[in-house]
Formats: sequence, structure tokens, C-alpha cells
Amino acid sequence: MRSFELPLTVQPGDIDGLGHVNNVVYLRWMQQAAGAHWEAAATPAQRAAVHWVVVRHEIEYKAPAFAGEQLVVRTRVGEATAATWERWSEVRRVGDDRLLASCRSVYVALDPGSGRPRRVDAGLRAPFEA
Repeated sequence: MRSFELPLTVQPGDIDGLGHVNNVVYLRWMQQAAGAHWEAAATPAQRAAVHWVVVRHEIEYKAPAFAGEQLVVRTRVGEATAATWERWSEVRRVGDDRLLASCRSVYVALDPGSGRPRRVDAGLRAPFEA
């Protein structure tokens, strides 16, 4: 499962004092999509053997979203190193496919028992590269 989509509807609580979606909400949505992608693609053994933590987010905001709008978060994995894995995400409005925000994130794989980094090996990547 190379890519993943998470549909959502902008809720009143997502709106800030300027009347549009708060920038922190976009990040929350992107993290939710990343987690849902992991849950959908990883095997039960992988889910038990790895925890993910973020070491970097680079977000570019393009256009506002408003209460009630239908959006989709699209996410996919990118390059992997020994212990990190890049992820690309974007939020688009469903009605016109307008790009509202895009993000590059870098995650580190942790061993849940020790809390120490572990390798992002080919077996870990395989379900996401199919």
C-alpha cells in the first residue's frame, strides 16, 4: 500500500479566531493519516515491534479550509535510511482538489521494549512499497 487517503470533514472545533482551520489542525490530520496508513498496511507483528516518533515536520500552507468542508489527506512514504523514514502528506479540498497544505515529515522507528532506535529494514518497508 504505497499511498493512503483519509477523508474528513472540517469540524467547528478545527476553526481558529480568524474563521478558518488552525494550522495545528492540519498537522494533527497529517499525523492521523500517517497512523491510519501504518495500521492499514503494517502486519500485526510489525505494529507490535515498532513505535514511531517524529523528528521533523516541514509544512507549507497554501490555502484556508472552512467549517463543513470535505477534505482528504493523502499520504505516502518516501526515502528510508537506517533508522528514519520520510513521509509526504497533503491536504486537499474534495470539491475542487485544491491543495491546502503539504508536509514532509521524518519519523524514527523505535523498539517499544527498549525505546531505542531500530533499523527501518526492507521487511518493515515491504508492505508500503507494494
